[in-house]
Amino acid sequence: MLNFPNPSRVYDASRHGVCFWGYDNSREVAFLVDDKMLKKLNPDILEDELALLAAFDRNRVQILEFARNVYNGGTQSRYTIS
Repeated sequence: MLNFPNPSRVYDASRHGVCFWGYDNSREVAFLVDDKMLKKLNPDILEDELALLAAFDRNRVQILEFARNVYNGGTQSRYTIS
């Protein structure tokens, strides 16, 4: 089962999104929610790092649910939510 005990997130300018991590038992799984998705969730936000991180924080519950839905439990260790 996928859990998100670590609230850390970081903006990755090179990948144009916010990265965060989940855990399936002891296995770490990386997620990226891209800028476009964050803008869909918050159409009126600016497109700078602080605004995008704030948008992630405001929508964390929904984004984590998206992550649970895309995660397949296989060997893949990175997922993008867009």
